[in-house]
Amino acid sequence: MIDLVFCGTPAFAVPTLEKLVAAGFRVKLVVTQPDRPSGRGMEVAASPVKRIALALDLPIVQPDKIRSNDEFRRRLESIAPQATIVVGYGRIIPQWMIDLPPLGNINLHASLLPKYRGAAPIQWAIAMGETVTGVTTMRIDAGLDTGDILLQSEERIWPDDTAVTLAPRLAQTGAELMIATLAELQRGSIQPTPQDNTKATLAAMLKRDDGLIDFSRSALDAYNRLRGFQPWPGAFTKFRGKMLHIHAAIPAPEVAVVAAAHFTIENERLLLGFANGTALEVRELQLEGKKRMSAKDFINGYRPRDEEKLG
Repeated sequence: MIDLVFCGTPAFAVPTLEKLVAAGFRVKLVVTQPDRPSGRGMEVAASPVKRIALALDLPIVQPDKIRSNDEFRRRLESIAPQATIVVGYGRIIPQWMIDLPPLGNINLHASLLPKYRGAAPIQWAIAMGETVTGVTTMRIDAGLDTGDILLQSEERIWPDDTAVTLAPRLAQTGAELMIATLAELQRGSIQPTPQDNTKATLAAMLKRDDGLIDFSRSALDAYNRLRGFQPWPGAFTKFRGKMLHIHAAIPAPEVAVVAAAHFTIENERLLLGFANGTALEVRELQLEGKKRMSAKDFINGYRPRDEEKLG
């Protein structure tokens, strides 16, 4: 087996690190982001990758920067890894790192490149209504997810998938793909494939405003965005001057025309109208300053009227 350096931070990267170790690869160093405040209490917490690296008794380094970090560079050069594995590390890999290992810097990306290059491929694939996505191993170059493709594996997006449910499946599929990629690289049996830049799409980092419900969209479009943007930024609008988050909803294609940006109650169901008379049946929601509640509790507590406009 070969010597590796592993660069990763989020939970998505954990299965790959675990499988590399289980498969017998020598992970000589784990590089992850510094501990940061998180959660309601903003307590300083280690990254998911750091926690599993500690459990596996692997050496860890958490540099604030890597591009011009001489100490970090000397450490990697002393290890002389045959490959560097990068999974959601969160830093741009500098050219000196790209040039260091003979097998390259191998990145696991959560899309079928060249589609959905960027920071949020899982979220945008769902938000755009895709029914199939996947994972790609690629050699990192100086661009943004533009390197040559090594291997790919498809994954079905189910109609009720959210980013929360899809990400763990892709992480497991990706971990297996990384093992296969390294095995084929060692055998010299992979033919790297340049990406077709004319087919590239961007999965930009999510912003809070991406969660603002746009009632000029169809209900299906809104539903896909609600699924994709879990757990953040979610889907929200305003009701009676307060922020209203929609946590769960399903399309209601059989419903007669519902006015866009209005609630309608039909057979004890809470319907929310969108463009062209389409509607979602809201199942769970949360008004600013209140706990999450069922549609039934919302109807009984607030008695929304047909003439009230949201937003």
